[in-house]
Amino acid sequence: MKKIGIIILLSIIIVQGFSQNISAEEKTASRGDSSSMTKVVVGDDKLAITDNGKEFNLRLGNRGITILESLEGGLPKFEWNKYDNSAPLPCDNDNDGNSSKKGRNHFKGHWSGIDIGFNNYLTDNYSNSLPAGIEYMTLNSGKAINFNLNFAQLSIGLTRHIGFVTGLGFNWNNYRFDGNNNIMKNSSGSIVEYDPGEALKKSKLATCYLHLPFLLELQIPTDHKRINVSAGPIGAVKLGSHTKLVYEDNSKEKSDGDFNLNMLRYGFTARIGYENFAIYGTYYKTPLFENGKGPGGVDLFPYEIGISFTIN
Repeated sequence: MKKIGIIILLSIIIVQGFSQNISAEEKTASRGDSSSMTKVVVGDDKLAITDNGKEFNLRLGNRGITILESLEGGLPKFEWNKYDNSAPLPCDNDNDGNSSKKGRNHFKGHWSGIDIGFNNYLTDNYSNSLPAGIEYMTLNSGKAINFNLNFAQLSIGLTRHIGFVTGLGFNWNNYRFDGNNNIMKNSSGSIVEYDPGEALKKSKLATCYLHLPFLLELQIPTDHKRINVSAGPIGAVKLGSHTKLVYEDNSKEKSDGDFNLNMLRYGFTARIGYENFAIYGTYYKTPLFENGKGPGGVDLFPYEIGISFTIN
């Protein structure tokens, strides 16, 4: 429940970031039963919530969920929906034909898709060199892999070529250690080196976050294609973490735990691409580990860099 509350809080923060684009109205539907209907729209129908008392609908871009009231008094019925971008809002028969909305609706950002790259971390002076005493945190940079699955997107057009982009995605980080070691909590709760006592084929710390960006994107037309540039803040909430060791005989050892990792983190991300291909980079201002509980008390700041394939 705590994680769900944090996710909702992050969503509210993003909505507040573009609150000038929010329009909300409550009206009586033009239907025979004259039922009351509430309608909340964010970003020209890109995020829409409608409720007529019998049917609740939440739409984000071209995806949505409908919750229908059970006539038998049992559990409600859930329906997952996919919409055409030009389709009207569910539960709404109004069509004002606003031409300015149609113009802004041509803007489609670049977020949904997959990212593949490398991750590592820097010290507080932006150095890759680790201080003495925590050399065991050194990573095999060629095998420390980052993977993102960005599954939801909301585009809010200011013009046809400029707009805000937000959404949700899963963020996986594999911190592959270079030495014959891993990490663990000691009796005082601090992160220290874990020596397995025998040779390892590989060892890593793996994390999973739900991340949420708020980007300003500029699209530059070139013939019939577009160069897109976007940047902005990004926040994330930790969903899970574990360590894994693979021994020379291929036996494996996995340990779940929080490892003093920060539950929430924020940073900045930027992308530059051509059509649906891009290069991305993200740097987190929140340290990987909780203050004073990381290896040697040193703050390590995660970063990611890689390539992105988007679907819009």
